[in-house]
Amino acid sequence: MPVNLINKGIPELKQQDVGGAHFPYLFYDGGPGHIVFAHATGFMPWLWHPVAKEFTPQSRIWVPYICDYRECDPEKGGLSWDIIAQDLSVFCRKQNIEKPLLVGHSMGATVLTIAAADYGIEPRGMILIEPIFLPEEFYSMKTSIKDHPLASRSIKRTNHWKSEEDAWSYLKSKTLFSDWNEEVLNLYMQYGMEKQPDGDLRLTCAPQSEAAMFMGGWKRNPWPLMEKIKCPVLVLEGEKSENRGFIDLKKAVSLFRQGEYKLVYQAGHLIPMQMPEATTKIIKEFFERLPSNI
Repeated sequence: MPVNLINKGIPELKQQDVGGAHFPYLFYDGGPGHIVFAHATGFMPWLWHPVAKEFTPQSRIWVPYICDYRECDPEKGGLSWDIIAQDLSVFCRKQNIEKPLLVGHSMGATVLTIAAADYGIEPRGMILIEPIFLPEEFYSMKTSIKDHPLASRSIKRTNHWKSEEDAWSYLKSKTLFSDWNEEVLNLYMQYGMEKQPDGDLRLTCAPQSEAAMFMGGWKRNPWPLMEKIKCPVLVLEGEKSENRGFIDLKKAVSLFRQGEYKLVYQAGHLIPMQMPEATTKIIKEFFERLPSNI
């Protein structure tokens, strides 16, 4: 069973009006630096806690919760990542976030790329962990949920457990979670599932919402945007990531003005969940190398 983490310094979820929607986020108060973390599709901001906590009190940290904060019917094309990027930009302006370090994983990395290239966020530097930069032909395709390789699977995800013991056993039995850091898995158990009135548990980000996020990922082609980003960009790829067969991250690095590539050995697609300590170390080292006049 997971350890109770309520009193481990995790902030309460707040909301920011971004115009027609309330954008949920966690906020860690701290020093003069500004850092924004963005999570992967179907996951949640609390999973960044083991990493984020290591950057206070030197920096203030914002971690948005990108799930179903806007209308996001997967049958109607889902929620475009371009709209999320626009909302994130509005969020940063309203929160007075200036010259931030942007750290994104998977969907979050792509959304940050769009926001920095087209919607006015001016980062000091960016770390993109396993960003979803699909082959360009994907962005001209129209697809249904049943034909989308990820949405079709996520909408069928298990979403009911009779008890915490049942849910914990389920997580421990799945390959997806088998190599997760124990603290991160505890956080997923605590914040990734919601207890219902009758005592059973369901996912915080429901399968319908996760599928809608996947469907929205094909609505904005990020490839023409990369050359617009002026700041240093570090792209991380997991050695064992299943995405390596069809996502060319080295090509993406070559398109950024100041791109850098790093292979993370023994990691898959979910690097921050598998290796939060190594992820923290990489972020700190990158941050320390950034020119002070950026």
